[in-house]
Amino acid sequence: MESSSATSGGSTRREATRQKLYEAAVTLIAEQGFSATTVDEIAERAGVAKGTVYYNFASKSVLFEELLRHGVGLLAASLREAAEKTARDGGSKVDALDAMIRAGLVFIDRYPAFTQLYVAELWRTNRAWQSTLMVVRQQAVAVVEDVLREGVANGEFSDEIDVSLTASALVGMVLVAALDWQSFQPERSLDDVHAALSRLLQGRVSGRGNR
Repeated sequence: MESSSATSGGSTRREATRQKLYEAAVTLIAEQGFSATTVDEIAERAGVAKGTVYYNFASKSVLFEELLRHGVGLLAASLREAAEKTARDGGSKVDALDAMIRAGLVFIDRYPAFTQLYVAELWRTNRAWQSTLMVVRQQAVAVVEDVLREGVANGEFSDEIDVSLTASALVGMVLVAALDWQSFQPERSLDDVHAALSRLLQGRVSGRGNR
């Protein structure tokens, strides 16, 4: 039986391998589509044997499904961390939403290929992983919903807000605006894009921009 340190080391190595496979898969699929991307290509791009792919994932579809879970999990964690830090610093719920917008932009700037894939898959209805996609989407949206509900509860936001739809709209705004930024306005800085979305947030959610 392996010692705990050996087990930990093996787990770390496997996670590093899976990370390489995620990165290879997301890059290739973004370049040429899911159907056109082969397991051989993923293995070659990751610098591993084909058997290593199947050791970690039962199939290409399972790899992609786990890629969605992994990527959206990172996004949700980034949003949650931004909200929690704002709360620790004594900020308002609008401040928390603003911090989450920036965290989302930072994530998308770091993982543009994943974001392109994620947004594209949201529009498809014939994928085997559709149910998984809906679950992981809600994982990210739920973080925003929590902040909105807390803001309604403390009177910062109107109780007429549709929390679920507003949260989805905010996440969608960041995703689409960031992709537009990277595709058509790459000369703009992250700070510039964040400032534009922040002004929109202030005017549409808190109403302060209308005073």
